[in-house]
Amino acid sequence: MGIKSITTYLNERNIRTRDGGRWGIASVHQILTRTTYIGQHRFNTRDHKTRTAKPKAEHAVMDVPPIITEVEFEAVKAALKARSPKWMPPRAVSGPTLLTGICFCASCGGAMTLRTGKGSAGGMYRYYTCSTKARQGERGCRGLTVPMDKLDRAVVDHLEWRLLDPARLTTMMDQLLERREEWNERRRGHIAELRKRAAEAEAKLKRLYEAIENGVVDVADPSLKDRIAELTAVRDQAQADAERATSSVERLGPAITSDSLRRFALAARRKLRNEDGTYRRDHLRALAQRVEVVDPSEIRILGTKTELLRTLVAAAGVESAAGGVRSFIPKWRTRRDSNS
Repeated sequence: MGIKSITTYLNERNIRTRDGGRWGIASVHQILTRTTYIGQHRFNTRDHKTRTAKPKAEHAVMDVPPIITEVEFEAVKAALKARSPKWMPPRAVSGPTLLTGICFCASCGGAMTLRTGKGSAGGMYRYYTCSTKARQGERGCRGLTVPMDKLDRAVVDHLEWRLLDPARLTTMMDQLLERREEWNERRRGHIAELRKRAAEAEAKLKRLYEAIENGVVDVADPSLKDRIAELTAVRDQAQADAERATSSVERLGPAITSDSLRRFALAARRKLRNEDGTYRRDHLRALAQRVEVVDPSEIRILGTKTELLRTLVAAAGVESAAGGVRSFIPKWRTRRDSNS
């Protein structure tokens, strides 16, 4: 869902802001980009007179309890950047062409855009061609032009029979899934510690109340109120932190097994091959984030393992597909002969 879709979703269900108002695009964007939710609350971000933004070096940052992981935050940030019209024209985001917005010329880095025209026999031709050459001529780039149907078929074929081969998929994801499980175990240990801390504070409160009832503790003692408030705060904070940590583990979704990888691969192949294109374009972009045309006979298909894992978890039926590992996982890269 994009920002507009999220805004519409909230307003249609009468989910209000904390002030009781309706949601707008700006308020949703502010929440999605606020570092407070990963534990970094920022002050002194604007000049109090001119209201202009200050450099990040002048910001004051206070540590607060995080409620989402940095992985989730960075994934949302990357999605916002990828959808932004500043980086990609609106037609590239919503256009019907399979590779629009993710296909680039390897020589100059320029986007490969659709070119159409009538052939000598009266038929229509459709090509991906280097936009730099189209704008600047051969001085900008010698340019590449590839028949659209051939390039589309080459990319889909490669994803279908190489990336979505169950055995290859299992081998490629082993390390990432292992890291994901390690992170999961650490979070479960942290949750156990938080619950233990809350239980200990609750037990101390109970003993303190019993001492008051039995007359062992003087109710007039000035430190008694502060001690009760301190223990209550420790208990409530530990319980709240445990709930948030539990939610982050649940958002990771179910375990990814060899069997679920096989089922995902088979389902993804079917979706890539939908004749009406309903799912094909979106599903392809979940598997590959960039296609580079090196020459008329060679292309490179690039993507990240974290994005692939997020797709796997989402395919397993989890609404919020969090990666659960840090973003240092290297990119997977494949090469494909576009003449095949």
